[in-house]
Amino acid sequence: MNKKFLHSPFQTVSARDWRDWRWQFQNRITSMAGLAGILGKQMPRTEKLRPVLSSYPMAITPYYLSLIQEGDENDPLTIQCIPDIREISVLPNCSEDPLNEDRYMPAPKLIHRYPDRALAIVTKTCATYCRHCNRKRFWKTPETSPLKSRLAKMVRYVADSPEIREVILSGGDPLIYDDEKLEMILAAFAAIPHVEILRIGSRMPAVLPMRITKDLCRMLKRYRPLWFNTQFNHPSEITSNAARACNMLQEAGIPVSNQSVLLKGVNDSSAVMERLLYGLQKISVRPYYLFHCEPVKGCGHFRTDRSTGLAMIETLRGRCSGLSLPQYVADLPGEAGKVPLLALSETMKKNFDKHQDFFDFF
Repeated sequence: MNKKFLHSPFQTVSARDWRDWRWQFQNRITSMAGLAGILGKQMPRTEKLRPVLSSYPMAITPYYLSLIQEGDENDPLTIQCIPDIREISVLPNCSEDPLNEDRYMPAPKLIHRYPDRALAIVTKTCATYCRHCNRKRFWKTPETSPLKSRLAKMVRYVADSPEIREVILSGGDPLIYDDEKLEMILAAFAAIPHVEILRIGSRMPAVLPMRITKDLCRMLKRYRPLWFNTQFNHPSEITSNAARACNMLQEAGIPVSNQSVLLKGVNDSSAVMERLLYGLQKISVRPYYLFHCEPVKGCGHFRTDRSTGLAMIETLRGRCSGLSLPQYVADLPGEAGKVPLLALSETMKKNFDKHQDFFDFF
């Protein structure tokens, strides 16, 4: 256990409880008073941040909080989980739903933007609320209808839409549910004859790796082909616990891919990104996408300009193997989808010109 908890309410926590995902979830830090009780003098901005929590709640697992660097407000993990006064600043071109997801909901919380797949927001809750979340508009309003009722409407729409071959469980984080409820969701979609692929989007390997248990993996294995997308944004998140969680999924035959977000102050340098990509490769997690941060209300301070991402990818392309390089994309509104962000630098243009004969067709 990290030393920062020696003088906190978690001082007497047993190792068994610490490894229990239910204990971690039940003991999430959700108030500034609770955070100050753990970080003490390292929390000089407590009063300033209360207005932020009235707009965007906070929740941090003890595990994830144990990874931050004490006393460093610029710590990349601190930036991702502790509220920032800039979240309530009004910035131009930012909106609550920049991708117009709400417009593509034929059933409550079921997004059907692309012909062959649908995304089911099965919960609004996460183990840790990432301050850069593109769906933070959902945080303030609790679920008002039972899961079975919401699920039935989603399943009915998918069953009536034979073009949908893939269903993505998202949120929130689907893994906040226990195994029984999660299996109920998976089984409902898997029973639809034209649904061929299931996918889960979850940050649990990064923020609460204890959630990945042997029982969970045995259950998930029954629903293959099942793909698991997670989100590591900084190499400090790739711990032995995280590696173990990903390995358990992989041993169950479930591929694990990573979808990072380019975040100012977190991973917007080629040196940090290189460490992240190599770290993912070492635990057999495929770097899939690097998303350009969307213009979401409350997240504007995380955004970089496109040239930063392009320059970083160019540097990495010259240093890293293709196996460790993600595709740098911008998720655009509506049906435009994920568009690769590409640019030819002067060096790349010279190389193309130098080897033009390579592209000639005989």
